[in-house]
Amino acid sequence: MKLKTKIQLFSSLFMLVLILLVNTSIYFLFYKITSDSELEQLAQQTNDLVSRMNENPNTDVSELIEAYLPTNGMIRIVDDSGESMIEQMRAVRYRELPSEFTNEETHEVVSQRKGPDVAVVTKPIIWNGADRTGEIVTLQVSNHLTLLEETMRTLFYVLIVASIIMLLPIVIAGHVLGKFLLHPINTLIRTMKENMQPGKWEKINVDNRSRDELYEMEKTFNEMIEQLKANFEKQEEFVSNASHELKTPIQIVKSYAQLLKRRGMNREDLFLESIDAIDTESDRMKKLVEQMLNLAKNKQQKKFETFNLIGLAEDTIATFQGAYNREMIVHQEGKKLLVNGNPDQLEQVLYILIDNAIKYSRDKIEIDISEQNSQIHVTVRDYGSGISEEDQQRIFDRFYRIDKARSRETGGTGLGLAIAKAIANVHHGNIVVESKKGEGSVFTLQLPLVNDKGGEDG
Repeated sequence: MKLKTKIQLFSSLFMLVLILLVNTSIYFLFYKITSDSELEQLAQQTNDLVSRMNENPNTDVSELIEAYLPTNGMIRIVDDSGESMIEQMRAVRYRELPSEFTNEETHEVVSQRKGPDVAVVTKPIIWNGADRTGEIVTLQVSNHLTLLEETMRTLFYVLIVASIIMLLPIVIAGHVLGKFLLHPINTLIRTMKENMQPGKWEKINVDNRSRDELYEMEKTFNEMIEQLKANFEKQEEFVSNASHELKTPIQIVKSYAQLLKRRGMNREDLFLESIDAIDTESDRMKKLVEQMLNLAKNKQQKKFETFNLIGLAEDTIATFQGAYNREMIVHQEGKKLLVNGNPDQLEQVLYILIDNAIKYSRDKIEIDISEQNSQIHVTVRDYGSGISEEDQQRIFDRFYRIDKARSRETGGTGLGLAIAKAIANVHHGNIVVESKKGEGSVFTLQLPLVNDKGGEDG
């Protein structure tokens, strides 16, 4: 069953049940009020009859009863044996009501299988007739509610017609509502089917739409499509760049291998040159593959622990100072700044930032470790050629290199900063860059600070 049919069916059935409940309540409430009114009127009429009988004991009872006889009813006097002493009625059929002697006054509406309901008032009185004077008898006054039956029948038909009249616009409204609600959903389905085709990135037009939940759904879908498109393009770019980066060293290795096969055995200088080239390009491929694997691994959540970042930074800096004859100036606040994370991953970030500073500058390198606004800032400053504003927007993209020729000389793959950025994001941190052409660059790793009580500040 389609959703549109479900909406229409549910709304129609719900309103049908509601209308039935309301109309039933109206029907029985009207009956109760009217029948109570008839019963009250009959009781008043009975009391008036008893008063007249008491006030005029010598008057013929039959004449009094005739004067107070209901239009569609009967008046009878019943003795203690249940026999009718006097009966007067407008029609013989009114005699079907059974006679009963009672010592209590009662007011009730008696339902009949055939014919209208009967309002009955029974009242014990002292008989003052010519015979059996002083005996307690029962005065029974009844009135068949013929007019009420006709009124209830008319009301029943009116409520049926009114229900049908009310259901028609409800059915139409359910149809319109279903169409209104399902239009954006159908549009979404069509757009999704179109996007299943290769190279399709269709979005839904949300202009001139009311800002409701359906609008939010369509807007979210458009944002998802944009994100999927961007990720797909990045994936294609990643595969293309990775293929290109691997293709070059593979081609070099293959060329030197063919050269060795042809002439390497006879020329020692050519043999050594080929071996060096093959070894260099093999290292380049190995580093590229390792960095791509690291980039994939760093997306996975690893076990975090709380440790002192200053100690980790000091060990990493000492490693570089021992391997490179470069001036490194270190500034740090205190001896303890705690961070919650994976030491191996954060060590890799520090390695990438310091290694880039060494590769792309010839002057001193300044490293500053400090606390700012409940964050740890590790700043690596170099005094190299700097980075343009345009390049600053892309240096964290995979395989992006500012100077491709120089990157090949230094062994760069364009993955280092992408890996560092990914690790920082996993640790709820960030890496920002500030640079000016000709003045050098400043890379800052920002991480949440953990207080000594074991929780992150802020």
